[in-house]
Amino acid sequence: MRFQLTDIKKDNGNSKKDKIYSMMIFVAVVFGIYVLKLFSMQVIEGSSYRKQSQNLSQRSKQIPAQRGEIYDRNVQLPLVVNTDSFAVDIIPGDIGADMYDTVALKLASFLGIQKSDIDKKVPPNVRRSYTSIEIKSGVSFAIISNIAENLHDLPGVSWRSKPLRSYVQTGSMSHIIGYVGDVTREELKILYNKGYTNNSIIGKTGIEKQYDELLQGVPGSESRVVDVKERLVTNNSLVTKPVMGKNLVLTIDSDIQILAEKALGNRIGAAVVLKPASGEILAMVSYPFFDANLFSRDDSSAVYNALANDKSKPLLNRAVNAAYSPASTFKVLMTAAVLSEQSFGIDQKIECSGSIHYGDRAFNCHIGKPGHGYLDLKNALAQSCNIYFWTVGRDHLGVDRISSYAQEFGYGQSAEIDLPSQSAGFVPTAQWKERRYHEKWLGGDTMNLSIGQGYLQATPLQVANMMAMVVNNGTIYKPHLLKEVIDPVTGDVVDRVGEEVLFQSNIDQEYWQIVKEYLRYTVTDGSASSVLMRNKVVEIAGKTGTAEVAGIRNSWHSWFVAYAPFNAPPEDAVVVAVLVEAENQWEWWGPYASTIIFQGIFANQTFDEAVNALGFRYLTKPVGRQE
Repeated sequence: MRFQLTDIKKDNGNSKKDKIYSMMIFVAVVFGIYVLKLFSMQVIEGSSYRKQSQNLSQRSKQIPAQRGEIYDRNVQLPLVVNTDSFAVDIIPGDIGADMYDTVALKLASFLGIQKSDIDKKVPPNVRRSYTSIEIKSGVSFAIISNIAENLHDLPGVSWRSKPLRSYVQTGSMSHIIGYVGDVTREELKILYNKGYTNNSIIGKTGIEKQYDELLQGVPGSESRVVDVKERLVTNNSLVTKPVMGKNLVLTIDSDIQILAEKALGNRIGAAVVLKPASGEILAMVSYPFFDANLFSRDDSSAVYNALANDKSKPLLNRAVNAAYSPASTFKVLMTAAVLSEQSFGIDQKIECSGSIHYGDRAFNCHIGKPGHGYLDLKNALAQSCNIYFWTVGRDHLGVDRISSYAQEFGYGQSAEIDLPSQSAGFVPTAQWKERRYHEKWLGGDTMNLSIGQGYLQATPLQVANMMAMVVNNGTIYKPHLLKEVIDPVTGDVVDRVGEEVLFQSNIDQEYWQIVKEYLRYTVTDGSASSVLMRNKVVEIAGKTGTAEVAGIRNSWHSWFVAYAPFNAPPEDAVVVAVLVEAENQWEWWGPYASTIIFQGIFANQTFDEAVNALGFRYLTKPVGRQE
């Protein structure tokens, strides 16, 4: 039995070895077959396969989506539309080095450009690339037809639909809407993961940039098999249709925008019209402005450089991106602070003799000698008496309280309007001056701050927000330009912007009504009553301001900020803020422009009709956009 068991074990061992050897031989044979096949494909038949791969290729072409259109709040006619146009592209790798010069020269003649223009876009280091390069956009259908007829002489050349952005209303609307342009390499690095390509058109400024992803839409694509001459090998192509971008409805009222633009005229400055109860911007004007359609031209870089180097800064949106001393408009805030702090009685009077000495300096009231006489808070605001507010600010409020109230009203902080950039302005503090200048804050600094001068800086939008807080009894709603987002196919509203509280004041409710009454008294009995009381259509409440420009003698900015109707519910009120820069010939135009705007809004009149109704024709001349 022992010998038989041993023999069986030996037989089993040999059997296993035979199976392993057989398996190794099988694997070697299969591997050898694969090696031979690969050798045959790459060496023996390689030239044949290479020829086929050169003669047939898969082409995938992106179909750009049309950008969404932009409308004003009345959704009647679009402010921005798309016009048909084409772009011509080159795939350098499809041309071949020996054919490049010939193809480039012929294409340049069709496009009406120099061959050197193509060479700049297709330098030698990319001429083996199979990446599509745009040569020219804004090409007409007639030129595309000529190219198509000669396509056999233009390998690697193709075209695609690339609608141009057409801005129906330019002028002051250009600062709001902005403009579009080709994506840059730097921008593409950031946006690549969001589906943008090197052929993308993106918003550069304004609403076009702020809501670019909504406006972009979703590109489509077309895939097909073509031969070396770009001829279809099969009629079957896979097409994914593009999806148009969303349409945007703005809060802007085109009629009020044109009214405010003409009221400001050809005066360097800004005007803001807003609904205080919602934060909706009805008009936003900045002058000088520019024509956004210029950026659709081939020389858009030269256009930008010319505008950027213009000393009048037409690209600057002065309503939100430029900050100024708010001057006596700041006395509205100071009045609210005096009432809230109860640090000085509203019936107590301060004598204005036209001048006050502090330290080794004389501070002169704007009225000069002999001054306003004895004034309480109500009349000090109406007469805009500097000596009253210098005294109250320095002796009864102090820099810390004033700065705190300024921040409560939104000064020194972003207004968070839906635009790509904006100035936060500036509110100084004693600590800031010590850190910045290594100097102690002085009583004279507090006096300057008390009348909205010195280091204090604010944008016209922030000044409008300050008045909105008064109207809303202590609330500022976030200002916004977008009202609704519309589906371009169904016309349904897919999103609507609602009210959002931006700043909330701690001032007791009882004091807001007093401030409103004082502002109305300022209009009826104050320094600008002769201008403002010409308006018989609506009761206006507001405050003027004249900001002296530091370092320039006899140079002032003209301010006026107001709301109407006086004592109306916030939802029925409109706030207007106008700034006219000292760069203009001095004419104290802020109150005049504001009165015209209020007249036009509440009497439903055009600029010309409002001017005639107010009797201001003798003061005006044709300025701004004429229609």
